[in-house]
Amino acid sequence: MSDAERWQELFGPVGDGPAMKLASASSDAGAGSAGTGRLKHSKGPWTSASGTADDLRTRAGTSRSVLGRGHEGVEAGAAGLSSVAALKSVLTSWEERLQAVRDECEQLKGNLLTVAKEMGESETAVKSSLKGVAVHGKADEKR
Repeated sequence: MSDAERWQELFGPVGDGPAMKLASASSDAGAGSAGTGRLKHSKGPWTSASGTADDLRTRAGTSRSVLGRGHEGVEAGAAGLSSVAALKSVLTSWEERLQAVRDECEQLKGNLLTVAKEMGESETAVKSSLKGVAVHGKADEKR
């Protein structure tokens, strides 16, 4: 179930009752100050995190390539040394780890973009809209 479907299930209309709506998102021009019928949102944090995951994916792939090039010729140059087999094992292990990081970041990038689309970054909009609300009292100061 998508987040939008879950929201509709929790806050949608019950029977013939009205659905929950924000006044500023109302399609009735007189209902709110905006009255456009469209709730606007920012994709900031989720999209930014997706970009970071993509950057990490790219860097992991580049690092894997550089690591491989750095080991070219080691076997020929160190023939007869017992450490060559251990070095090759370590190289293989790091190549697998970097590939796993790259693959995970690729998936994470897509998932974060999906969340940005589905959630609409509503928490960013809510937080910024509450900045102007005055809070009084000691208990409220801790929030």
